[in-house]
Amino acid sequence: MALLLAGPAAAHGAFVDVEKLDAVGIQARYDTGAAMAGAQVAVFAPDNPAQPWLTGMTDADGRFVFAPDDRPGRWAVQVRQAGHGAIGYLEIGADGVASAFIAPATAAGLTWTQRALMIASVLWGCIGTALYFRPTRRIRQA
Repeated sequence: MALLLAGPAAAHGAFVDVEKLDAVGIQARYDTGAAMAGAQVAVFAPDNPAQPWLTGMTDADGRFVFAPDDRPGRWAVQVRQAGHGAIGYLEIGADGVASAFIAPATAAGLTWTQRALMIASVLWGCIGTALYFRPTRRIRQA
């Protein structure tokens, strides 16, 4: 019963908010809302997604600003810190118009299905352990 009322686990997820100004500004934060201060940032151009086009670090508020060139396509912005990270994307069209979006894998929290599966797994493990260590009855033969 207590497991059903428990909140999300204490592990950190990460988010990257991307916005287009004359330059592109991002703000990286953990799913708790805390800024990812001093996180590593790698920006990947659309024509070379394996090699960073630009690298840097976020400031104390988790912010980073850069100005991409006019290459159309999907620019990727990856932010990582202490094993946590996220990727945001900036789509620049042939007309130079930009739209930003966050990678779907950065959604926070667990679904009820995931919680139910974890609870069932823990209960099954407890039952299995109890059955393994239960005393066995000896049958007397007459």
